[in-house]
Amino acid sequence: MNTNSQLKFDDLCKSIAGSLQLGFISFDKTMQIVDFTPLVSGLVCLESTIDQTIACGTDISIWKNWKELIESALQTRQKAEFGTVKYSHNSRQKLLNITCIPILDLHSNAIIGGTIALYDITEKLDIEQELAHAERLISIGKVAGKVAHELNNPLDGILRYVNLSLRTIEKGQPGKATDYLLHCREGLQRMTQIITELLEFSRSTHLAFETCAVDKLLDDALRALEFPLRNIDVQLNREYTDPVPHLKSDSLFQVFCNLIKNASDAMQGQGQLSITIRQAEKEWQIEFLDTGPGLEPDTIDDIFKPFYTTKPKGRGTGLGLAICRDILAKLDSSITAKNASEGGGLFTVHLPLHHLNSARSL
Repeated sequence: MNTNSQLKFDDLCKSIAGSLQLGFISFDKTMQIVDFTPLVSGLVCLESTIDQTIACGTDISIWKNWKELIESALQTRQKAEFGTVKYSHNSRQKLLNITCIPILDLHSNAIIGGTIALYDITEKLDIEQELAHAERLISIGKVAGKVAHELNNPLDGILRYVNLSLRTIEKGQPGKATDYLLHCREGLQRMTQIITELLEFSRSTHLAFETCAVDKLLDDALRALEFPLRNIDVQLNREYTDPVPHLKSDSLFQVFCNLIKNASDAMQGQGQLSITIRQAEKEWQIEFLDTGPGLEPDTIDDIFKPFYTTKPKGRGTGLGLAICRDILAKLDSSITAKNASEGGGLFTVHLPLHHLNSARSL
């Protein structure tokens, strides 16, 4: 290929990359930047080396040493994806999909450098969030009738006891009026509980730039629920060797709080709660094992549905596990429930490995 043909080919590649909203940075085996497409300057802070270019806009506490990460990616001799990375540039936060592609010598097959591909998904993520929000509104509309039913029962009781209170006061029996008003208070507390959990179910919990280590979130959740756990023996087991993943803190913290509170309620405030963080082959697992009565086999498929509860009347709204499932779905994760072989309920949060690199930086 002569020089003119090479120039035309290079211009064509850059034109295609620009139309696809992709940025490419080529670098040699010493990490020195050799060339880049026009879109790159709007995505990252260009430095002399590729590792410095990526590092200057990312969180060092999450990504550590970019030179080692890129060198390791090149050694695979295959395309390596770093997933979605939070990047700061020109006082703005971006979300970039970053992929490293090794460049091999055609004759010796030796690694002579590489190319970093950059794709800005910030706008795409915003659109996905808007669609997810619309889906949540539809979901809320579907449960509105159930909410009305749940609120109507305590409201009828409150009105009845208010009328009885007025009659007893007119008859000069204030003692009975006090009893009736206490029943009214219980009904109002029930309504407050329903409304609070419904708001939790309906509000957006997607905080794009707030992450925290999973084990720290568990520690914070246990500390927040210290009082209901005061008579429960809590054991936190750690079965892993790699660093614990970072995920959206506010939403996952809420999942852990709901599962811990459910375990406490199942054991009526006494028993043993064993929480295990486990690194499996294709996922991270967080298990919550209690010594309560366990789950009815024919209800396991229903417990994650909104307003389904096995708790006594007036003690549960049936939204806690529905909230957990909804939050985890947003994290491309899931939750399962079953009875443990040794007795008690076992809830497991599944965090897939293929998603953690992107989720930890979201």
